Amino acid sequence: MSVNIQRVGVLTSGGDAPGMNAALRAVVRKGIYHGLEVYGINRGYEGLIHGEIQQMSVGSVADIVLRGGTILKTARSEEMRTVEGQQKALEQLHKMRLDALVVIGGDGSFRGAQTLVAQGIQIVGIPGTIDNDIAGTDLTIGFDTATNTVVDAVSKIRDTASSHERTFLVEVMGRNCGNIALQAGLACGAESILVPEIPFDLDEISDKLKRGHQRGKNHSIILVSEGVGSVYEIGKELRTRSGFETRITILGHLQRGGNPSALDAVIAAAMGGKAIEILLANDTNRMTAYINQTVVSCPLDAAYGARRPFDRDLYDLANELSI
Repeated sequence: MSVNIQRVGVLTSGGDAPGMNAALRAVVRKGIYHGLEVYGINRGYEGLIHGEIQQMSVGSVADIVLRGGTILKTARSEEMRTVEGQQKALEQLHKMRLDALVVIGGDGSFRGAQTLVAQGIQIVGIPGTIDNDIAGTDLTIGFDTATNTVVDAVSKIRDTASSHERTFLVEVMGRNCGNIALQAGLACGAESILVPEIPFDLDEISDKLKRGHQRGKNHSIILVSEGVGSVYEIGKELRTRSGFETRITILGHLQRGGNPSALDAVIAAAMGGKAIEILLANDTNRMTAYINQTVVSCPLDAAYGARRPFDRDLYDLANELSI
């Protein structure tokens, strides 16, 4: 269906991710540069349902490119999961005469977008989630920043772990995806990395701790992806099996905040700009993707395809380097 797109809505949905503001800024300013009217929707789909929509200007996105979080706010919307909620969202889009919608978020946000696609709304998705768990793209906005945040935190934790001669278990985010744990663990030289994709043996980890102690190592760092299970139970078991004192640190939402890294800011800006290019080409129901260090357009359905396999080679390398 060919649509003369003149008025575009943009929202951020799901968990916030560093770089969302950079993507929003690019959507707004590139859209205005090309003569489009761009409307910001507050609080994601929840705000869309309740008509929290205002026109954006060049100045409304000033000084946000390196700001963490999202100035449009975000919210989980249970109502959007219902037919009634989807109908309300559709009515608001028609009321505001929006020709297309740019959705910045993760897989849940894209699923919400698909319900609007089915009703004839033109959609472009921008993958923004620290988990890096969206199929069809090598990187999602926020992943690089979150990984660097973990590395920075672990470097501080290692100082106190060394001073007190303790084993620290550091839980990181990622739901059922171990990408943050793997990348950060390799970068900071963690002794063990526990991820949901690969089974682990606490006896083996305990033996590794003992071998390190025998050669004079007085502390250890173990990264635990939140999808693995209770980090407290794992710490308790390791203490029992190894005899070493353990401490637990849960980084939690610290990983979502802060200014985006240069890489995230650049990718976000490129994706925001690409989203407008897709709309101008009237080639919607697409998503932006970062593939082979280039931002490209691909079908929105690609977000639900087969994800890139967990990088077992990188995981094995991390284990080999932490003998």
